[in-house]
Amino acid sequence: MLIYKIFRADEWAALEADGETLGAPVDLADGFVHFSTSEQAAETAAKHFAGADNLVLLAIDADSLGDALKWEVSRGGALFPHLYRVLRRSDVLWAKPLPLVDGAHQFPEDMA
Repeated sequence: MLIYKIFRADEWAALEADGETLGAPVDLADGFVHFSTSEQAAETAAKHFAGADNLVLLAIDADSLGDALKWEVSRGGALFPHLYRVLRRSDVLWAKPLPLVDGAHQFPEDMA
């Protein structure tokens, strides 16, 4: 199963340069890296990145993260994947631009 992380372009650039990250400011504040499932990603973008451009969508294989990935109740009682270790560049299967078109983020058609 793929899970997704939305990063600002500078956060993605830092991960590529450093090889690992503890995440975005919200991740640092909460003590884990926030992810979304394919069903949750659009709502995450709308709630936390409304109007933001220069975003990058990362895809990660949830199974590859092992026991460091926990599924925890978040908004609306839904289970969200949270990573309790650094996110490594090698964890990322692919990264694609998440363009803003007419106020809405356009997600790749091949999200599974």
